[in-house]
Amino acid sequence: MMFRQARRSGRRLLRAPLGRWQERDALLKDGVLALALTLLAFVPTLSTVGAQIGDLPERPANALGVGLVLAQTLPLAVRRRWPAACPAVVAGAFAVHQALGFATTFASVGLYLALYSAGAHQVRFRRALVVVASAGYAVLAGVLDRLGSPQSMPDYVAFWLAPAAAWLVGSTVRRRRTEEAERRRLAAEVATAAERARIARELHDVVTHHVTAMVVQADAAQFLLTSAPERAGEGLAAVSDTGRRALTELRYLLGVLEATGGSASADPAGAGRAPAPGRVGDLVEQARRSGQPVEFAERGERRPASVDVELAAYRVVQEALTNAMKHAAGKPTRVLLRHGDEHIGIEVATDGPVAAPVIRKPGPAGGRGLAGLRARVRMLGGELEAGPRPEGGFEVRATIPSEPVQE
Repeated sequence: MMFRQARRSGRRLLRAPLGRWQERDALLKDGVLALALTLLAFVPTLSTVGAQIGDLPERPANALGVGLVLAQTLPLAVRRRWPAACPAVVAGAFAVHQALGFATTFASVGLYLALYSAGAHQVRFRRALVVVASAGYAVLAGVLDRLGSPQSMPDYVAFWLAPAAAWLVGSTVRRRRTEEAERRRLAAEVATAAERARIARELHDVVTHHVTAMVVQADAAQFLLTSAPERAGEGLAAVSDTGRRALTELRYLLGVLEATGGSASADPAGAGRAPAPGRVGDLVEQARRSGQPVEFAERGERRPASVDVELAAYRVVQEALTNAMKHAAGKPTRVLLRHGDEHIGIEVATDGPVAAPVIRKPGPAGGRGLAGLRARVRMLGGELEAGPRPEGGFEVRATIPSEPVQE
């Protein structure tokens, strides 16, 4: 147990400096790599490690040889900024170093790093760079052969495979990065489209319900002005209250649109403005003020559920009551919420011979009315049914899975 805790502590201690190093500028990190390779190139024990192709008589080290060693390591400092120029300089220095017969050094490893970087970071003229590099190597092989190199054609081909492999590894890394970037872009587009569709549904639900209620309430108030003027004030107050509710929900939606970063539903300031099933009673009361006789009942113990589930339940009741006020004004309507252990059941029934609301297929923007509501419920793993009742009237039934929120 103590060993595991010590290992975890060690990992945490390593993550912090590694994270800070990864955040550094690429030029700084490549500069450190170039400096490290330069220092290792002059370590005697590493002199036998490196690339060697000429096998010409060895020439004593001099200032020119030191310059060629530096030309094979220092350009790596710009391997990502100039991925084509870097291998050109390094390969040129390596070719001259081999042709002059200088001893092998660890600096020749820079050739493979430069070619890997070109494969991973070069954007334009990639094929042309491969052709030029291959042609340059063929020229080097011809020069070495003229200078008396004992290498044969198979030896030159075998040596060519190592730099080619470094380029291919870099190309593979580049391709995977490109594919990952494309996947992220597509995922972002899908998320944006889904959010737009969600907001469009929210706007439809808010505007349709509240405007319908205001129209019914205004018509009732106009009727009362002549038949019962003392009661007209109640109708006008209901119109005012409905308008304020609509503005509150619209402000909430605008807050969602303006939100950046975290989920807007997690914003404590906006939580009070977001509709929830606990406020289904407000919908019922609003419908009653509009002259719609509505009975409301709940069965079972209400349990905490996710925001999406609660909002979907609220919208089901809201859409059903809106349709009742539009297509069956004044007809008795019953709203029943069933709170189960694993689901929320919703039933909204309107009496009388009522024409069924038009259920249009969802469009590209995500659907409207009952069709869009059905799509929303199905996204949560639930089902929604709407249609005429055998005894007359219209009924909306929905079952929405509700996983309890972990506190």
